[in-house]
Amino acid sequence: MILSVLKFIQASLNEFLINHYNLQDSKVVLNDIVAENGVILPANKNKLVLSLINIERETINPYNTRNQKLESGNYSQTSPIERYNLYLMVSSHFDDYSESIEFLNAAIVFFQAKPLFDPTSNSNMPQGIQKLVIELDAINYHEMMNLWNAMGAKYRPSVIYKMRLITLNPMETEGSVSAVKAISNNLDLK
Repeated sequence: MILSVLKFIQASLNEFLINHYNLQDSKVVLNDIVAENGVILPANKNKLVLSLINIERETINPYNTRNQKLESGNYSQTSPIERYNLYLMVSSHFDDYSESIEFLNAAIVFFQAKPLFDPTSNSNMPQGIQKLVIELDAINYHEMMNLWNAMGAKYRPSVIYKMRLITLNPMETEGSVSAVKAISNNLDLK
């Protein structure tokens, strides 16, 4: 599910850039910033690079319910629905600095204009996703530098977005239980 969401965002942003700049080829890749050995990846050259930098489990209780009501009135015992927030870095890797800034700006404009993705407005949205809410994750200068250092890369113009509530539901029923229909208290107090 996570990979399909990331590929969906990549395709959506790429389509926007192709239409906006009348481009012939893709300008967005889903990739690491650098290889494990610290070498800059050739596939990132003159591209906007989307990189998943963190996954955070949503802990709001209503999303973590285990029992789902069935049509029969009973309840199914299912694995809890898990919801996650994905942190996505958009970094600009163009040889020309002004082009880097221009494409990063276009990505920011895209996410400002389209902070919500749902199946009604996006027919190619991955199945099982009700909606994606994308918001800018404002981290400070020192946090950004620490992040780039942790990745083992030199800083490039970049921005981080938080994609809210990616649902992972195993859809496995573990059993079912009857609903409580009456409560009785038969205490014989003599």
